[in-house]
Amino acid sequence: MARLLKSSGEVLPNVDISSLKKMQKLVQGYIEFIYIKDKILIVNEEGLLDQLPPNIEASRIYGKPLVGDVIECGIKEVN
Repeated sequence: MARLLKSSGEVLPNVDISSLKKMQKLVQGYIEFIYIKDKILIVNEEGLLDQLPPNIEASRIYGKPLVGDVIECGIKEVN
């Protein structure tokens, strides 16, 4: 199941990503997919422009800096 990695460090398990609107609401804007092996990170496409705060956990998973709230899920979870 998908989980939300908040920039505050909080992790929300089992978030609903069954529609585009729900994913956009979770990341607070337009979405962009980052593919990592068997996972997808779904990020706010304009996070840097909007000056969202750094997301330490998502950055650790990706290996590069990411900002804002990030959804982590398996590839097969996204329609």
